[in-house]
Amino acid sequence: MEKSLLKLDKGTTCTSWSYSGERLASGSVDGTLAVFDSRDPASSSFACTSRTQVHGGSILKVVWIPPEYGDAVACVCEDGTFSLWEELAEDSPPIKWKLCDHFKSSSAKVLDVQFGVSPSSLKMVVASSNGYVKVYELMNPMELKNWQLQAEFQNVIDLVSPSSKALCSSASISWNPLRGDGQGSSFVLGFSSDSPQLTSSKVWEFDQAHQRWLPVAELALPDDRVDQVHGVAWAPNIGRPYEVIAVATEKGISIWHLSLNVEVDGRLSVEKVASLSGHEGEVWQMEWDMSGMTLVTTASDGSVKLWQSNLKGSWQEQATFVPT
Repeated sequence: MEKSLLKLDKGTTCTSWSYSGERLASGSVDGTLAVFDSRDPASSSFACTSRTQVHGGSILKVVWIPPEYGDAVACVCEDGTFSLWEELAEDSPPIKWKLCDHFKSSSAKVLDVQFGVSPSSLKMVVASSNGYVKVYELMNPMELKNWQLQAEFQNVIDLVSPSSKALCSSASISWNPLRGDGQGSSFVLGFSSDSPQLTSSKVWEFDQAHQRWLPVAELALPDDRVDQVHGVAWAPNIGRPYEVIAVATEKGISIWHLSLNVEVDGRLSVEKVASLSGHEGEVWQMEWDMSGMTLVTTASDGSVKLWQSNLKGSWQEQATFVPT
C-alpha cells in the first residue's frame, strides 16, 4: 500500500536529502528554500519546518554540507550564483536559517557545487559554465563564511593545452565518499559542453606531495569523449579492491571500475563493465545506496529505476517506479 511521506510546495524545482536521510531540503522557482523534518522519530511522515527566501529567482540545486560542519546547505540559482545557508540553533520554533556566504562571478555561471571531507578540512568544488573548476578550503570549521581558493583549473587531461572560450550548459560532480587515513581527496567531474576536451568525465585527485590537483583517469572510450555528460555518481566502497563510478551521458548509463593501483604514468586504469539502458528520456540524477551495491536513477520520462549487479558482475534492472 502506498503512503505519502510529504507534500512538496507548488513550484518545487529540486530536492536533496540530508546525509542521515532524516531531513529534506527543496528549492522553488520563487527562490524559496523549504526544509522538511519528521516530527515523530517513529513516523515516516515529514512536515515543513521552515521556509526561507534565499533568492529572487529560481533555485536549481540544493546541496547539504557534511553533518560534522553543522546543518547547512548550498543553493545554486538560475543566475549562476550560489549561497550558503546555516540553520540557527534555537530551542523554540520556527526554525530560522542565516546567510553565511554568497558567491558570484562576472565571467561564468555556477553549474554545480559539491562538498568533500578531507583528513584536514572541508573542501568545496565549484564547476562553472566556462569549463573551469574551483576548489575551496574551509579555513575555520566553526565559520562557513571563511573559504580560501585552493586551486582553479579546467576539466582537461592535458593541463598544458586548456580549452578556450568554452560554453558548458551543465556539470556534475561526485566526491569519493570514503577515503582512509593517508589517502588523498578525489572527485569525478563531467560537463555538458561544446568543447570535447571538457565534456568527458575525469577523476581528479589531490597530490599531497606537490599540493596540486591532477587528472588521474578519464571515464570515456575514445569514440565517446564527445558525449554530453548529464550526471556522475561515485559509489561507497566497502572492501572492494577497486572503485565503482556511474556516468550518465546522452547514450545512457555506464558503470566503470577504477583501479586503486597507480600506473607508471601516474594514472589509474579504468574499465567499462556495463551499459545500462531502459529510461526513455535523459537521465537527470543518480544516487548509490550506503553499501554501494544499488544504483538509483531518475530521468526526464518521470521514471525511477533501481539497478544491481549479481555475483557474476552482470548489472540488471531490479525495479521501476513510474508516476501515476
